[in-house]
Amino acid sequence: MNIAYLSTFYPFRGGIAQFNASLYRAFEHLGHNPSAFSFSRQYPDILFPGETQFVTEHDIADPIPSIRILDSINPLSWYSTAKEINNIHPEILLTKFWMPFIAPSLGAVAARVNKKTKKICIVDNALPHERRPGDIALTRYFLNRYDGFIVMSDTVEKDLLSLKPQAKICRHNHPLYNHFGGRISREEACKSLHIPSDKHILLFFGFIRSYKGLSLLLDAMKLLPDTYHLVIAGEMYGSFDKYQQQIESLDLQHKISLHIRYISDVETPLFFSAADACILPYISATQSGIIAIAHHFETPVIATNVGSLSDALYHGAAGMLIDKTEPQAIADSVHTFFSKKLSDQYIASVQSLKNELSWESLGEAIVEFSELL
Repeated sequence: MNIAYLSTFYPFRGGIAQFNASLYRAFEHLGHNPSAFSFSRQYPDILFPGETQFVTEHDIADPIPSIRILDSINPLSWYSTAKEINNIHPEILLTKFWMPFIAPSLGAVAARVNKKTKKICIVDNALPHERRPGDIALTRYFLNRYDGFIVMSDTVEKDLLSLKPQAKICRHNHPLYNHFGGRISREEACKSLHIPSDKHILLFFGFIRSYKGLSLLLDAMKLLPDTYHLVIAGEMYGSFDKYQQQIESLDLQHKISLHIRYISDVETPLFFSAADACILPYISATQSGIIAIAHHFETPVIATNVGSLSDALYHGAAGMLIDKTEPQAIADSVHTFFSKKLSDQYIASVQSLKNELSWESLGEAIVEFSELL
């Protein structure tokens, strides 16, 4: 089957590009013929809050052969992209949606692709975490140009149906990332990161945004004894100053290691191998790719029970859920996790899930779904 896959591919970096590369390779393994169409410009530099949009020599990036043609802010490219896609006569146009900013470009392309082509979108967030005027209108414009949608959490499905009640939806759990390689020894990882190996290591990983609840976690660390150590690893969207001030005001400097930068794929195994648990104190959430990474490394997860994080942790079978988004509840759950030695229980559950959460299973589900549209 010919599949036109329009989204973010190499040389762009980050979780979306990694997701797309893994699924692209799965389509190949299944015997299909995917063609990758990517952005020539994803975000204008002035709107991108991070260090760089592109891979560096430290990233383990799969160089997917893509046609870099779509400019998110140049309507002329939207027409040329649709023309290039139509030239390969795909049975499926597949894309990914994660924020309203990309809705005009991806929606315009879908509107101009051959009507016989089934247009399917993998929806990461139907409603943005941080809303701005016009977001809902842009998202509805986009959704109305697609025939079917893949969702990976109940929360996203609910949000999607609130915007498009008659949407045709396929629900599939997030596959596990498998491009990072395996774990290394905990002692070696701690030594490389200069963190104490004789402490209970908690890992807060990924892009730092306000909805991810880092401020709550810092308050919780004040409630925990010095046998606990928190590693914060990820790029800050905006200024880290308020968190630094909170760390200093709570006198937590000796209990926290900071790696406030983009964490390359090469470094990622170090952090998950050093950690006794990955902690997600989110205030709100739809789903989290961080859980998929943690599952890959068989690092237990402790997460607040918001959005669909419960689904990703199989309602507590594959990780501990925190019932309340407040510092005391977070501290109590962390203490329970270690005092009851629950790590082995969660690791065993994750090991049993690995075959089910393959990229090929998602690829097969998308193709089968397209045949029903």
